[in-house]
Amino acid sequence: MIQILFIMLLSALVQLVLPWWSIAIVAFGVCFWRSTRGGQAFLSGFLGIAVVWLLYALLIHLRTEGVFTGRMGLLLFKSESAALPLLVTVVLGGLIGGLSGLTGFLIRRATNPAVSTPRDA
Repeated sequence: MIQILFIMLLSALVQLVLPWWSIAIVAFGVCFWRSTRGGQAFLSGFLGIAVVWLLYALLIHLRTEGVFTGRMGLLLFKSESAALPLLVTVVLGGLIGGLSGLTGFLIRRATNPAVSTPRDA
């Protein structure tokens, strides 16, 4: 839970000044530092980034009164539904965060033999 909160807070702050892909660096760093299992690292990265991107997407949706997300839905999916662009945003952000978090954990495990998983013990 602490990892998810760290990832959410840091990625929200980092995205204010750096490009969108900086979320991968945040998830990588936090999971490199704190994760003890691969599944936990993936889940922490996925949920941390997915929640932040969902909140950003909902903020944009509400500020534009659904016009922007409706047009993006029409452009990408031939439907004025705002749900599809929001869903794709959340899943894409979550996958980026999850995979970079898992990568952070695996690199830590590869470079530090003292880090073991329950299966290794």
